Amino acid sequence: MFRLLGLVLLLHGYIGWRLLPAMPSGTLGAIGVTATSLWLVASTCLIPAGLIFRRRTRQPLADRLALASWLAMGAFSSLFVLTLLRDAALFVGITLHALGLLDDALQVVASYSAIGVPALAALLTGLGFFNARRPAGVRSVDIPITDLPAALHGFTIAQISDLHVGATIKRNYVEAIVEAVNSLGADVIAVTGDLVDGSVSQLAPHTEPLARLLSRHGTYFVTGNHEYYSGAQAWMAELHRLGVRVLINEHVVLRHDGASVVMAGVTDYSGHHFDPAHRSDPAAAIAGAPIGAMVRVLLAHQPRSAFAAQKAGFDLQLSGHTHGGQFLPWTLFVRLQQPFTAGLHRLESLWVYVSRGTGYWGPPKRLGAPSEITRLRLVPAGY
Repeated sequence: MFRLLGLVLLLHGYIGWRLLPAMPSGTLGAIGVTATSLWLVASTCLIPAGLIFRRRTRQPLADRLALASWLAMGAFSSLFVLTLLRDAALFVGITLHALGLLDDALQVVASYSAIGVPALAALLTGLGFFNARRPAGVRSVDIPITDLPAALHGFTIAQISDLHVGATIKRNYVEAIVEAVNSLGADVIAVTGDLVDGSVSQLAPHTEPLARLLSRHGTYFVTGNHEYYSGAQAWMAELHRLGVRVLINEHVVLRHDGASVVMAGVTDYSGHHFDPAHRSDPAAAIAGAPIGAMVRVLLAHQPRSAFAAQKAGFDLQLSGHTHGGQFLPWTLFVRLQQPFTAGLHRLESLWVYVSRGTGYWGPPKRLGAPSEITRLRLVPAGY
């Protein structure tokens, strides 16, 4: 913990060192120095305080502390990245000035960019908060399937993922999502993991609206990594109580107007680290499925399951986990850990759809990666 405190102090000190002395003189500069100094002090206190005390403090204070801490962390992220970008631009400017390719306006740019960085960071934080807290919108995606029988033309799957019910996402948000999903009239509902961040005893009142999800063939769930942090066995039992079918390396066959759809699910890609019996296994999930099934769908929290899913013979994999990066610049780095970041992709014979998530994790901030409820519709190839 002392290392964390030291790192927080070091990074905040770097920002203060690079911005505060460079701010312009006069009223504008005084306002900038005062506001930025207060911001840095508050952020230095809030970020570690939230991490240290939120699990030791009783509700609802713990949730308020967590929200303040995550807000501070999200704001700091933008402030730190923009400070680094400013320093990189100034280095280029200094180099060009030394070569005689840039005039003395560099000092003016350095001065006013010092006040512009925190102003822009604050604007991005406010916009990101608004994007994260508003209910997820519906994204419609057509999935072309070769030789799709007429009975399955327009078969719809409503997908929600990475809702992260917890300290900052509560019952009212879940109720709004349930209402939006039900309005789609989907044939089946898929919940692809990371539903919760907390125990059943803490969050059961907030996940209860999931019992009202409505579709022709029911609601199916697979575990994400956060379920294992939160007590996976207890949550699987609670979801069963709510009428949600949990798929643990297994499948069900949905009979739809004379056609059949295999709906399979695997445990999270990292599940075996928490429970050896929960090793993710797409081949086991499809074992014994009828040979005549027209469409084979796999629910797998992490996109990394796609390679095994393709070998196992699935037609479509639905995943989440990435949040699409959630906010810039981290949207650019997800691909270093996952083969697909967001949206629809093709892996040989397998379609992979990766949701950007229906909620958010950590900082209530979304920039460049909007949250979504996904309406996936099966259509014949070439449609």
